[in-house]
Amino acid sequence: MIGFIGGSGIYEALPLENTHEKRIETPYGEPSAPVTVGEFGDTGREVAFLPRHGSDHGRSPTNLPYRANIYALKTVGVTHIFASNAVGSLKEDLEPGTLVIPDQIVDRTRHREMTFYGEGIVVHQPFTHPYSPELVDHLDEAAESATDAEVSKGGTYVCIEGPQYSTKAESEFYRSQGWDLVGMTAIPEAKLACEAEIAYATVAGVTDYDVWKEDSEVTLQEVLENAEKNQATIKAVVEEAIRTLPDDHTCEAHSSLEGTVNTPTEAIPEETRDRVEPLVGEYL
Repeated sequence: MIGFIGGSGIYEALPLENTHEKRIETPYGEPSAPVTVGEFGDTGREVAFLPRHGSDHGRSPTNLPYRANIYALKTVGVTHIFASNAVGSLKEDLEPGTLVIPDQIVDRTRHREMTFYGEGIVVHQPFTHPYSPELVDHLDEAAESATDAEVSKGGTYVCIEGPQYSTKAESEFYRSQGWDLVGMTAIPEAKLACEAEIAYATVAGVTDYDVWKEDSEVTLQEVLENAEKNQATIKAVVEEAIRTLPDDHTCEAHSSLEGTVNTPTEAIPEETRDRVEPLVGEYL
């Protein structure tokens, strides 16, 4: 099953038929919203949709239930996640309206729960490629087929805590590092997808130039207006990516927990084992 996590401006994103809602209780609290599962167009393929910020955008980036969201998608059978993000640009040539399929992340957050594990189980998992390289390639191919909009493959997304936008000094620092995009929601979502062995990639829609650019001051109105303009092209790319993903598609992400559990199974408390069973059970 494919999952789609919609970001700012995308709440009813896909042409799903015969839909039903799944209200899922998780050990990490309630997800942002019930998971909507339906058949994607005439493909017959099941797709699960979850609005990251809730159906009324009532949740701040810091306090989003990231763990509950990914856990819920895992338990309904999702193996691949396509996501969308609204982002600021740190490069002159990545103008508002450009779509970017990033392949790297820099984490500048400070107050978020980063892992499903702990409380008696330690997992040391590589995070070299935070976005599935296979899905990055697939999204890029889908973008070439689905839209004439400017789409840039690759790039680094620096994730800040928010909910405030950057200071000018911060924005200039991010630019000086050669990073490409700035946003607030890639972390820990990408880390948790990795911990759940779900292949994960995103389509980021540029809404602004952050505040590094002369005469550029980010406003909510600008972000929302450009996020709405980007919505149609993001949907087109994601729909094409879902339509063309092979049924037997596999990624390295699907076995990424192998050899990463550092705690002997017999030493893991029973309560903890029950909690993480849907994620790492086959390795215990």
